[in-house]
Parts: sequence; structure tokens; C-alpha cells
Amino acid sequence: MDDPLDPIRWRDELLQILYWLRGEGLGEAVTPQDLMVFLDVAEDVVQLQLDRLVEEGYAAIVDGSPRRYRLTGWGVQEGGRRFADEFAALTRQAHGACNNPKCSCHSLGPQACEEQRHM
Repeated sequence: MDDPLDPIRWRDELLQILYWLRGEGLGEAVTPQDLMVFLDVAEDVVQLQLDRLVEEGYAAIVDGSPRRYRLTGWGVQEGGRRFADEFAALTRQAHGACNNPKCSCHSLGPQACEEQRHM
């Protein structure tokens, strides 16, 4: 039996990949095969999941052959949000990364540096 959360996981994963490819200028419209380097599944599975993104309004099919998919405005917004959420921890200052030995981040955690910057 498939996990009932699989559709949500697929949506999040594909939106992030499509958003990243678009943002890096690596592909505004992609084929399922273009995504195979990022995913360890059969191409028909990727095709099915991309078609679901189209049904849900996150992506659109671009005319032509082979079939290509691009994010809609809503897809860009949601892909960007998911991408930012996924990588938020990597973009914050790590504990002890502050060069000020008297900074409260050394005792209170990295959020203390962030709080001090906003005071």
C-alpha cells in the first residue's frame, strides 16, 4: 500500500526542483527526463506526478514535443516558499559561527545573534 503522504511529498519535491532549476536559469520548462538526474524513480512516475501538479494548478504544460512543464505563478510562489523552508537552516548562522566571543549566541544559540541584529 502506498503511503497517503506520498502525493504531498512528491508535490513538495517537484516544486522545489522546478523552482531551483528556474531560479538558476537551468530550465524554465522541463521534461520528466530532465528531472531524472534528481530523482531515483522511473520516468513514468515523474510524468504522473507532473501531471498532478498541472491538475492542482502548480504547473502548466508547454506546447511542443516532447511534453514540457513549467511552473505557474502560483507554482513559483509555492515552490519558492517550500524551497526557502527546506533550506532555511542552511542560510542561518550556525552556533558559534559568530566571531564575537562575548556574543550571547555562544550561550543562548544562534537565534540570539539574529535577535541582536534586529534590536
